[in-house]
Amino acid sequence: MTATVNDLKTGRAVAGEELFESLAHFVVVHNGQSPERAERIADQAVAFLVTAATANVPMVPSDDVDLGLHALILHTKEYARLCERYAGRFLHHNPKPGGGPRDLLMVITAARAMKATGFKVFDDLWTVDGTNLAQCDSDCGRPYGQDYQE
Repeated sequence: MTATVNDLKTGRAVAGEELFESLAHFVVVHNGQSPERAERIADQAVAFLVTAATANVPMVPSDDVDLGLHALILHTKEYARLCERYAGRFLHHNPKPGGGPRDLLMVITAARAMKATGFKVFDDLWTVDGTNLAQCDSDCGRPYGQDYQE
């Protein structure tokens, strides 16, 4: 059976309305995003966390999704509950030592893993330094979740 758009999971549904609204509001206030964009960022952050909980691939958020992920982490009680529920343990924030740019392949891999897990992915939010990575993946013919080979 092929999944349709209506069958896809959302981070919003996983988070519940109270947490979701708080995350979106945080992204509006602290990151200057519009309410509509903040809701999509919050959705992707929760979906990213749930996917990362059991992923067998490196998970690195896009620049946009990272805004929501940081908002989620700062909701410490709710973040800990989600980690326990989906990963069975607390998932520590693991920033890249010394900072620097995100690994584009790992960001693409994360978006693919979310799609393979059944989450709706807002492709326009999967950017690094303003470059949209969705196009790098969407037309290549590889099934989502498969390892990328150059």
